[in-house]
Order: sequence, then structure tokens, then C-alpha cells
Amino acid sequence: MTYRTKLIWVAVLYFVEGFPFGLIHNSLPVYFRIFGVSLKEIGLMSLVSLPWAIKFFWAPAVDAIGRKKHWFVTCQIFIALTIVSFPWLIQTKAVGSFFWILLIALAFFSATQDIAIDAFTIRLLDEKELGMANGVRVTTYRIALIAAGGVFIAGAGWLGWTTMFMMGGVLILLTALVSLRAPEMRASSPGEGKDHSPRTFQYFVIVPLKEFLARPGFIQVFLFVLLFKLGDMAMGPMIHPFWVDRGFTLFEIGAIPGTLGVVATIAGALLGGHLTNRWGIFRGLWILGLFQAGSNLVYAAAAALPLHPAPMYIASVTESFTGGMGTAPFLAFLMKICNKDHAATQYALLSALFAMTRSFSGAFSGWGAERLGYATYFTFTFFLAFPAYAMLPWVKRWLSNQPEGISSKS
Repeated sequence: MTYRTKLIWVAVLYFVEGFPFGLIHNSLPVYFRIFGVSLKEIGLMSLVSLPWAIKFFWAPAVDAIGRKKHWFVTCQIFIALTIVSFPWLIQTKAVGSFFWILLIALAFFSATQDIAIDAFTIRLLDEKELGMANGVRVTTYRIALIAAGGVFIAGAGWLGWTTMFMMGGVLILLTALVSLRAPEMRASSPGEGKDHSPRTFQYFVIVPLKEFLARPGFIQVFLFVLLFKLGDMAMGPMIHPFWVDRGFTLFEIGAIPGTLGVVATIAGALLGGHLTNRWGIFRGLWILGLFQAGSNLVYAAAAALPLHPAPMYIASVTESFTGGMGTAPFLAFLMKICNKDHAATQYALLSALFAMTRSFSGAFSGWGAERLGYATYFTFTFFLAFPAYAMLPWVKRWLSNQPEGISSKS
């Protein structure tokens, strides 16, 4: 298979990986708010993202049973069926328990698809191909977020929600048909019938965790991972409902936070990466973390001021840009503290902690916005960013004292 063909498969698969995530976190909050769903319920929707945080529990099953292609094709079919069911949910007013069943199903099949796609891609690419492939992967994933957020919401204002959900479902179904032609990958991991011994489990699961636990200050560092983006994540689920409640059109919501916001996030991440390389991870964390926190006050000001497009546009671009800036040193930190011999398991654990922050803080966001009002709640989320700073002394020690196999430069 040619390198170009491999990149095409990476682009296709990571687009379809990003689309459901963007739908859940960007379009569905707007959709449900327009149809009268309370802020409290929209906030609780954040718990739906838990499957992405705990997917390592059933990842071994994906690794051990069947072929990766069959896993992600099957998941894509169920994702398509779930997406086309949402208009029926609102039209029949069957919100109740079926509302949560659909959301959880969409998240579960999406997270399972991600497991299979990631494993498939690892086997598809040679080491020398990873650099360009990761660039394609990130780019197409972000394009999917724009498609499932900005384009989807703006399209709903023009064609209607039902049409957009049907088009989204058909898009994923067509991707499933394309994915059927994905190349067969040979089995090469312990998970596919070669070695299921307790020793293998111990090496790949127990040893990486023990290595973390043996390092002084692991509790404080884990708390830092949980808390660093707490303010950002606590405000995030309320941004799109806020735009709805301020009376902006679907086209404006799709164009500004849904599209321009994603572009600003990418630009912020690029700048944040450059500054992190220049300053070092530790300095990047606390300086860019301050910018990340400060953007919440810009949204608070927009909520407190009389309605006008300019403050809303400024708040959206500022929040997205600084969020990208803060993410760059944070992800670099997560990678830096992992032992290269156990990087997959350790990084999965740290990513799970980060994902749990999004799920649980978001779950309370609707309650906070309803009780306090948008301006006061957004101001409150600014202060949520600072408990993480109490853990910086331990963070600095972990960056300065790396386990064997990890660069000491910080």
C-alpha cells in the first residue's frame, strides 16, 4: 500500500471519529436548548462523555475479539442509526429516559469506534510515517468538529434540524460503506491470540500503574491533571446555550463559536506550542494557564453587558484561542511525565482523568448557570482555574526528575 493511500485512510477514519464528538458537544446542546430543554439537563449531558474517559475498560475486548475494521464499521452503522433518531425524539416528545439512552448509545459506539480506529492506525503506519500522518489526523479531526458544529448548526437554520440529522446519519453510513474497503491488517499484538498470560497483563497494566504510584507526589500531580482545565471545562457546556438564550441565529452560532472558534483553537494551540517550546513546559503551564482562565471573565463581561454582537464575538474568539494556548503545554506535560516503556497505558490513564473533569464539571454547569445566571456563573468558573496552581511545586519536581527513558529538558 502506498503512503498516500495510508494518509487517505487516516483522513477518512479520523473525520468520522471527530464527527460524533462534535455533534455531542457542539450541536446537540443548541438543538435541545432551542426545543426547551433546561440548562440543568444540558449540563448533565456532559456525563455522556464518560465512555471516552473509561473506554480502556473494554479496549482489551476490541483488541482480542475480531478485526478492527469490523469493529469500527459496525460502530459507524449504529452511530448513523442513533443520529437519525434524534428528530423523532423531539417530535414525539419522548425526551425522558429514551433521551439518555440515545445519548449514551451515541457516546458508547463513538468511543468504541475510536478504540478500533486508533489500533488500526497504529498497525497501518510505519514509524517514519507517523509525523505527517498525525498532522493529517489532527487536521481532519478538527474539520469534523467544524462540520458537526459550525456547518451542522448553520445548516439547521437553513434546511431544518431534521434534514441535517438525516444528512449526518447518511454521511456516517456512507463512511461505513467506504470503511468496508479498509485494508486487512495482520494480527501483531498480544491481544489477538498470542499471549493472554497473567505476566503480559502485569507488564502492560500493573507495572505502568505501579511506576506512577511509586513516584513521590503522585496524588498532587494527579490532582493537577484533574484541576488544570476545570474552569475551562465548567464553562464550556454552557457556551452554546448562552448564545441561544441571547437570541443569536443558528447561522451566527454555527459561524462564530462553531467554526471561527475551532479555527481560533487551532491557532491558539500552535502559538501555545511555540511558546512552550521556547519557555519550557512548566513556565508554559502557569503563564498560558492564566490566559486560559482569564478568558472566562471575557464571557462574563459579555453576559453582563447589554446585548450586542461585538462582545459575544470577542468572547468566543478569546475563549477558544486561549483554550488552545492552555492545552498545548498541558498535553506536553502529560506526554513528558509518561515513561516511554509504558507510555500507552500511562497516557491513557492521564487522558481519562482529564476527560472525567469535562464530564463531572459539565454535569454541574447547567445547575450553576440556572441558579446564578450566566454572568455570575462564568465569573465563578474563572476562580475554579486556580486550585490547580497549588499543585505546581509537585508538577515542577516531576518535570525535573523524570523516570528512565524520558528527556530531562522541561
